[in-house]
Amino acid sequence: MRASLIQKILDRLFPNPQTPLNYFDPFSLLCAAILSAQTTDGKVNEVTKEFFFKYLTPSNLSSAPFEEVLNVIRPVGLAPTKARYLIDMSKKLCQDFDGKVPNNLEDLESLPGVGRKTASVVLCTVFDYPALPVDTHILRLAVRWKLSSSKNPKKVERDLTELFPEKSLGRLHLQLIYFGREYCQARNHSVNVCPVCCWASIARIKDIPTSPEHIPQIHLKSPSKASKQIILYSERLSELKVENLNENHF
Repeated sequence: MRASLIQKILDRLFPNPQTPLNYFDPFSLLCAAILSAQTTDGKVNEVTKEFFFKYLTPSNLSSAPFEEVLNVIRPVGLAPTKARYLIDMSKKLCQDFDGKVPNNLEDLESLPGVGRKTASVVLCTVFDYPALPVDTHILRLAVRWKLSSSKNPKKVERDLTELFPEKSLGRLHLQLIYFGREYCQARNHSVNVCPVCCWASIARIKDIPTSPEHIPQIHLKSPSKASKQIILYSERLSELKVENLNENHF
């Protein structure tokens, strides 16, 4: 009942969630996901404008000098480490996978710089694989909403996949991220105005609302974003709409 109502609220607020990272194929998404560790999506999208232009394929990136790659991605956090990961990851793709991004968790996790979360992002976004990448937002929400009592990403992933339908996991991942950014932030969070926390902290099942329409907070506007580099749901939809108009125009 709790998970079902949460899903209805998320579908109401974020009916068409899109990944905040810019990409055009599995390789570009994999690179963007590696760059996004401890870095805002907005900053990654700024950097990948030049990065994608220079390094279109694994072959391009695998032969690029370390200092050159580092200079391109320097604005992101942990740039030296990520530059090495990106080059080594591209070399392994060329050597072991014929220059193609693998479509399974085991092979993806064998790539330098690719952990379970990054691999799951690629799988659910470009391969339509039922995965639920767990980041700090999702960890926070799962505990606040009593969907999990763990702070271990793998355990939280297992708990959530048992509560929500497999077919909805990829969309749910993005919906939870946007909700965490807009309504349920880590700091200065008000339980009373959050459309989920306002009732999810209640232990008694009989007190859980039966419909999103019975939650007054769902009609409130989302709070202002914590940082200009954070991409909100409405901003991403507007951005993609402009990109589509430009593509159709040319």
